[in-house]
Amino acid sequence: MISPKRKRRRGIILTPEGFKKLQQAKQDAEFTDNRGQRYTLEALSERTGLAVDTLMKIFACEAGVDKQTLKLCYSAFDLTLDPSDFSYPDPAAGEAEADDISLDPDLPGGQVPLGSTFYVERSAIESTCYRAVLQPGGLIRIKAPRRMGKTSLMSRILQAARPSCQTVALSFQLADKAIFQNLDPFLQWFCANVGLGLGLPSRLSDYWDDLFGSKISCKIYFEQYLLPQLDQPLVLALDDVDRLFQYPDLADEFFGLLRAWHEEAKNRDLWKQLRLIVAHASEVYIPLNVNQSPFNVGLPIELKAFSTEQVRHLARHYGLSWTTEQTERLMGLVDGQPYLVQLALYHLWQEQVTLAQILGPEKLALGIYGDHLQRQLWQLQQQPTLAAAYARVVSEAGPAELELVQAFQLQSLGLAKLQGNRASPSCALYAQYFRDRLGEPQSA
Repeated sequence: MISPKRKRRRGIILTPEGFKKLQQAKQDAEFTDNRGQRYTLEALSERTGLAVDTLMKIFACEAGVDKQTLKLCYSAFDLTLDPSDFSYPDPAAGEAEADDISLDPDLPGGQVPLGSTFYVERSAIESTCYRAVLQPGGLIRIKAPRRMGKTSLMSRILQAARPSCQTVALSFQLADKAIFQNLDPFLQWFCANVGLGLGLPSRLSDYWDDLFGSKISCKIYFEQYLLPQLDQPLVLALDDVDRLFQYPDLADEFFGLLRAWHEEAKNRDLWKQLRLIVAHASEVYIPLNVNQSPFNVGLPIELKAFSTEQVRHLARHYGLSWTTEQTERLMGLVDGQPYLVQLALYHLWQEQVTLAQILGPEKLALGIYGDHLQRQLWQLQQQPTLAAAYARVVSEAGPAELELVQAFQLQSLGLAKLQGNRASPSCALYAQYFRDRLGEPQSA
């Protein structure tokens, strides 16, 4: 059932077929987008986001490059990299099966490591994001409940941008609660951390001016200090921004500032150098001025649960030769929830359980999902009204109508899927477990 462990591969090169395909697409782009003039290496670098020396390796078809790099080059010309388009220059690499298992999987939880073959690509989402992040003043908004892959996607967008951009990733989960109590220390914390990510010393005292106020001071810090220090565009990735929703006044000011910077990029070259990625788990349930919100501009990305085919494909990477029926049985329990799928496949790969044991309802609390379910239960118990709302969701035959904020909070936890403000359990696993533990729902 389990295939043998395999060695890491050392890069890929274009096959004659793949080179012809890329060359034709480049020529077509030169005709339609460049007035028939051939692209220089510098122009190709700008279009693809890849360094000149990397492009030289790709088109020489002699030295291997990372598979993700070749995908990025292809996506710049609206191409999809097929197995027939590349080969492995190291003959020993050919001994590995084409399903490309190269490393043992890590225990699921948190970001899927870069380069891991256990990352599931979501159709055209990745290539769309790779192009968008290279656009002057670009803004990408990633929305999905917890453990759906936001951080993993964000890290891959940053990796794709690094050949031609500086990158900084900042999670608001790292901020102390006291930071959110006032706009001034929050924006200073924000500026200092961006500078730290760029390896620049803090110079807040040189640019912060109480007369101008916090937002203008923050803008000046970026405009006169951070951005001018860089010889490449800056991609700033902000994770867990929905933590700010608990502080509506602060959120209104900060999100308005991000929107203002995005608008500045339409008119000023300096601000075109800043590209933003914003990731959040919950719908925006705080009131924001439509003209001052970053959540209605840019490229919206919403991550969905895995499809049956994606689960079956991932199972193959774990060395599991699954039938459609086996895949659908797991889908019937977890409905494609990425973390729950990965956890099941990991333990099956470890040969610690069988699929039948995972699906057994009598062992849900003690099985592979036990710790996760207990953590989710604890989260609900900290908010009795939310627990009561979810008790209604798992007990009613159809979708339960909830207050909008409660519906968004349950969606953020990954426990519910929404149709407006009507909520259903996101999978049978949660319905079975919480129906027995939350008691009888209170009448509305």
